[in-house]
Amino acid sequence: MSDEPTNFLYPFIDAEESDPPSLLADLAASAQAKAAESLALRRSTLQANAELLELAGAETARRFAAGGRMFTFGNGGSCTDATTLASLFARPPTGGSLPAWSLTADQAIMTALGNDVGFELVFARQLIARAKAGDVAIAISTSGNSPNLLTALAEAHQRGLYTIGFAGYDGGAFVDNPNVNAGFIVHSQSVHRIQESQALLGYQLWLTVHKRLDNHGVGAA
Repeated sequence: MSDEPTNFLYPFIDAEESDPPSLLADLAASAQAKAAESLALRRSTLQANAELLELAGAETARRFAAGGRMFTFGNGGSCTDATTLASLFARPPTGGSLPAWSLTADQAIMTALGNDVGFELVFARQLIARAKAGDVAIAISTSGNSPNLLTALAEAHQRGLYTIGFAGYDGGAFVDNPNVNAGFIVHSQSVHRIQESQALLGYQLWLTVHKRLDNHGVGAA
């Protein structure tokens, strides 16, 4: 089974291990190593982005206080992360809700736009219809190179939205992009670790926004 695609993740499973205790020990060690790697990356990512989180949180809070709204979007696993982030702002576990929507949540709109105008425009067209100057747009990607995200960010920037990008690896086209006001890069080659750290960045952004609103006496709806 040397050609199994799971070999690089769990080589000891495909080694036909005949000793169950040894196999369980290998599984436990693997899980512990991945957890330690994830923790270290999340800590270093938060530390590296601490100043940017404060800046982005302050600007996002300012826009919410002025009546702005948030729109999130992404593809694949990043689609679910974008929806989770929007839900965190709109239906938080504590504190008031803020107007936030995931542009991937409506299947009818997504499939209609994908079919009628092309997948590259599924997010940009929604921003054209719904967004206004003063809103916030958040694009989530592991590569930072998705054409539909880059098109949406360009549209958002042109319309006066504050644009935030989450990317992994080396940041891709999100880096030094004039259409990205705040770019958070998770420096890892693992999609799993990237998305774990991005989720924490999103949570920290939410905390920062609420802290800023509370400090200025602005209550969420």
